[in-house]
Amino acid sequence: MNSEQFEDILIYFSKSLMGKENEEDILWDLAKNCISKLGFVDCVIYLVDQNRQLLVQKAAYGPKNPKDKALHNPVSISMGEGITGNVAKTRRAALIPDTSKDPRYIEDDANRLSEICVPIVDENHLYGVIDCEHPEKCYFNERHLKMLSAIASICAIKIKSVRAGQEVLKKQEKLLKIREEMLELKVLALNSQLNPHFLFNSLNAIQYFVTSEKKKLALEYLSTFSRLIRFYLRQLGNDTVSLYNEIDMLHWYLKLQKLRYDDSFDYVIAMEKSSETLQEAIIPSFVTHTLFENIIERSMFNQKKGQHFKISFRSTNSEVVLVIQYQEFDSKNTTPPEYRARILKWQDQIKLLNTAKGYNIKNESKIHKIGERWIGNITLTLPNLR
Repeated sequence: MNSEQFEDILIYFSKSLMGKENEEDILWDLAKNCISKLGFVDCVIYLVDQNRQLLVQKAAYGPKNPKDKALHNPVSISMGEGITGNVAKTRRAALIPDTSKDPRYIEDDANRLSEICVPIVDENHLYGVIDCEHPEKCYFNERHLKMLSAIASICAIKIKSVRAGQEVLKKQEKLLKIREEMLELKVLALNSQLNPHFLFNSLNAIQYFVTSEKKKLALEYLSTFSRLIRFYLRQLGNDTVSLYNEIDMLHWYLKLQKLRYDDSFDYVIAMEKSSETLQEAIIPSFVTHTLFENIIERSMFNQKKGQHFKISFRSTNSEVVLVIQYQEFDSKNTTPPEYRARILKWQDQIKLLNTAKGYNIKNESKIHKIGERWIGNITLTLPNLR
């Protein structure tokens, strides 16, 4: 085979790879079309299994390929094992004129006396190995080695391109999934806060004060309810909220929930006065609200009377820490009503935010006994995103 014929083969192989978008097609095109044009009678192409550190047979030409894209008795070789494994480990091609004199030679489907083996490598990254054998001694020469190395180089570049494209596609799909989950999260958070029972009970309470001629209380609660609804709608499209506004919202929300549950619980919110960054802090939206929705609904569902929530905030330049202390109880009820079951779980919300936004939100829950009472503590550490 002269130089012009070899160049024609390289051009043909390069063009044929242009339409290939998966590794299987690349390797079989190399085996069935390119290798056959070189006049070789036997060839096996391996890919590296990085997890197991093995070379795995993926395509072949000759006896190992009885028909179509089938492999006869495919085998795997450890890195460094045999001539093929040694080429993979060293990333250096090998030309063996007489395999009977090379102790590394491993017989596959038949004993052959000549072997040529080149790594499929690009920028020192190994993708696989092309291994060709022939029954005659000294069949392969330096020209064959040069030709096969050039073909392996083209193959490596194409595999690299295909894998890079697949990686980009995976990242795009992951990003799209995260965006969909974030949108769903926002909708769930809004639905959780604006569930019909919460709305109707709040409106019924306002109606009660009006009909009872407690106009001052009616106006106060109507004003609080309106603020809360406006806050929800305004925040729906935002990923973050100022801590100052979040604490205001928490006051409104807990005030209305107290009314809803006929003063079955009480609360106090304390802010670290020495914290200069408290009012300037920015935190992820709806996290604290979803947490309190879960705690209150769980407490009220188990008919816990006289519940008291002690809430404190402190802030630094890098984080905001929320600590909640409450009275724990023995849960007798196991099946919540349907609307309570639909409430977004605060742990799920944190997990999704950490995955989608990389917030690294931390939470810790503890229960300890004081006298005859069991006291629960939840510590939530949020990033200060200012």
